[in-house]
Amino acid sequence: MEDLIRELLGLIGEDPRREGLVKTPERVAHAWEELTAGYRVDADALVREALFASDGKEMVLVNDIDFFSVCEHHLLPFFGKAHVAYIPNGKIVGLSKIARVVEAFARRLQMQERMTQQIAECLHRNLAADGVAVVLHAQHLCMMMRGIQKQNSFAVTSEMLGAFRNNAKTRGEFLTLIQEKAWN
Repeated sequence: MEDLIRELLGLIGEDPRREGLVKTPERVAHAWEELTAGYRVDADALVREALFASDGKEMVLVNDIDFFSVCEHHLLPFFGKAHVAYIPNGKIVGLSKIARVVEAFARRLQMQERMTQQIAECLHRNLAADGVAVVLHAQHLCMMMRGIQKQNSFAVTSEMLGAFRNNAKTRGEFLTLIQEKAWN
């Protein structure tokens, strides 16, 4: 990868031997290793390893999970907040694992729409939950820095499974809760 970055620097008109750029290929390779770490994470295993029996039947919500990802179309970052809820059906998962699932899918080349669906399906599949809801709010640098260049636009995607798709009241409760701020 370092050789590719040196070549890229030359192709855009830079001198990869210039003092400020000498270590850039190494730094970029390291950065891409971090940005794509999700390819080396088994999100299903993350959930399965942290399941606990529970009689609870009410919604579990983890709100405002920060994430950073990379748009697969332009290789530019997008970032925002994930809101994830599920309705238990005999099992619950450690709360931090929900954030880790978001991270596992965010740290890949992504489209926000697919990432939303992957998070929901992973949790639904492994929890056998009565329902799973995921909403992502994100800003995309590919829209902010190039093309249309709209600085204040947000993309919002949702995936509703089970009770969140089939029951308007449950869906409404989730959508209300993700707009509330618990720590005013």
